[in-house]
Amino acid sequence: MRAGIRGEATLEINSRDAIKQILDDCKTIAVVGLSSDSGRPSYGVASYMRRNGYRVIPVNPNETEVFGEKAYASLADVPNRIDLVDVFRRSSEAGTAVDEAIALGVKAVWLQEGVIDNAAAQRAQDAGLLVVMDRCWLKEHARNSRQ
Repeated sequence: MRAGIRGEATLEINSRDAIKQILDDCKTIAVVGLSSDSGRPSYGVASYMRRNGYRVIPVNPNETEVFGEKAYASLADVPNRIDLVDVFRRSSEAGTAVDEAIALGVKAVWLQEGVIDNAAAQRAQDAGLLVVMDRCWLKEHARNSRQ
């Protein structure tokens, strides 16, 4: 564990405890890059989240609505409190979402499988956020539910 800027202990990136805490405590999830195309991974994962009782807020400037929920162009446009920012963007674009999440004071950021930005993950951890990177939320939730 390390001390974050907010003075509280933060768990290591991708630690089992961080994953469990995110899955247990983060019920309102802004999904950055969420698509209305049912064939896209973001749609499948977000659909699973909803079926398991999580509130999903779509964040994608190219969408107006996903799952009957208004889509927002950026995290800063979301009027609701966000617990977790889940990023389905290219690795080169993930840092922007992470920096917005830090500015909003969310509890955690999750960079989906294949999304890797070590510097952004470190900034989030240094700011006191829980951080998961290069992992699939759905797979981790399913694994955690079996334990």
